[in-house]
Amino acid sequence: MNWIGRKIHIYNVTVGLYMLDWWERYLFNILMLCLLWYILRYVLGFFQSNLKTILQGGNYLVQGRKLQ
Repeated sequence: MNWIGRKIHIYNVTVGLYMLDWWERYLFNILMLCLLWYILRYVLGFFQSNLKTILQGGNYLVQGRKLQ
């Protein structure tokens, strides 16, 4: 078993996908990829919109004014 095959096997056993049918595994993996994509979009959008404030050392939760 090569390195990639071993990692896939560990993933299937750890998450519990080994007991599912092939189509259930594909459906689960597609749902996980969509979830990770939405989380990544949210995080990148948050940092893009607040990057200037974060780099200046301001409070990024209160936009437009600094807390004293």
